[in-house]
Amino acid sequence: MKVFKKYPSALRSDTCEWISTVKNCDVLIGVPAWNCEDSISHVVSTIGKAASTFLKDLQCAILISDGGSLDDTRENAEAVEMDDDIARKVMIYRGMPGKGTSLRAIFEAAKLLRVRACVVVDSDLRSITPEWIKLLSEPILDGKADYVAPRYKRHKYDGTITNHIVYPLTRALYGKRIRQPIGGDFGLSGDLAAFYIGEDVWDTDVARFGIDIWMTTSAVCEGYRTAEVDLGVKVHDAKDPSFDLPPMFNQVISTLFYLMNRYEKVWKNVDGSEAVPHLGTATNNHRCEAVPVTRSKLVAEFVEGCDHFCGLYKTVLAHENYAQLKRIIRKAKTSAKVNIPHDLWAKILYDFAFTYQSWNRNRRRLVGIMTPLYFGRLAGYTYEVEDMDSEKAEEVIQEQATVFEKNKEYLRHRFTEWEE
Repeated sequence: MKVFKKYPSALRSDTCEWISTVKNCDVLIGVPAWNCEDSISHVVSTIGKAASTFLKDLQCAILISDGGSLDDTRENAEAVEMDDDIARKVMIYRGMPGKGTSLRAIFEAAKLLRVRACVVVDSDLRSITPEWIKLLSEPILDGKADYVAPRYKRHKYDGTITNHIVYPLTRALYGKRIRQPIGGDFGLSGDLAAFYIGEDVWDTDVARFGIDIWMTTSAVCEGYRTAEVDLGVKVHDAKDPSFDLPPMFNQVISTLFYLMNRYEKVWKNVDGSEAVPHLGTATNNHRCEAVPVTRSKLVAEFVEGCDHFCGLYKTVLAHENYAQLKRIIRKAKTSAKVNIPHDLWAKILYDFAFTYQSWNRNRRRLVGIMTPLYFGRLAGYTYEVEDMDSEKAEEVIQEQATVFEKNKEYLRHRFTEWEE
């Protein structure tokens, strides 16, 4: 395992010098970037337009926090023309590679600049408009929220980790219906940025791809005011989840389970869920782009993976859940179809979340063996929504989240048995 040197700051000296020259910054707009030469110009140009229109009465600064791109990402970001009074810096952060360290640099800059609001957007967006920056910053500037999460219209096969794990689990645990808890585009107050910087997570997996769920969960559990804005359709570089399971899977799930331990006293006292304030809607004319999914590969990965990890599943899952899973596996082998019901899926995730807390062996491996089960749940979902449009499929996701809430007592019971 590669060991990375620890740094007290993700900012290099040239960026600190740039910060010292920026006066009276109200809004910092940050872009975590890596090898995105084809999209970064559009993103930075759009941010510049937002700064010179919607935020024209405020002092804005733009910080592109790059992970050492090997293409022309930084050059393209620097070449974008914009008003001279908008401060801009293209930098390479230092420290552990990953989105979390990129955001660490942005949050450090926000703290040093003493901004009123900080907005962060992804670097691969094709549907971003200047209005997005306005909507993500306005509730912060108006004092209505400390953390603003996005809400998107997405294709039914886009965002599958969010739809089937992160959203239902986070909603059931902490009682807030934040639809995109790892959305990638968000706004936060200067105070919240300072809180994040003060936390001791920057040399862990959080500083890779667990950062988004850590931010959302921490904001909720630490009592910061959360809200949502509707950004419309999100068009970005989505891939077939059956072929392109991102490396963030393990890190996001590990962070979710880690946070369950940290905020156990919070989630154990939460019943049901409530919507967070909705503070704006974008006028977005984009259409959802279709995301391919290869169902046969999902089923094959499910069957093969379950055969390989069956002994471990028997250890992790409650007896009745394991027995039900075994029946599903046998049926999948003969029919090439998978159907993991919402109720069983919730209990499987709860079994893994519980086991993670007391697991004395390699926790990364424990999370990794969830992959075939995730593929199986996703395969079953494709059958459920096969003849539905994305809007109708969203009802299935919401129904699944409700089932997670109804099964929360099962999770509490497992923890209570363990403590006794």
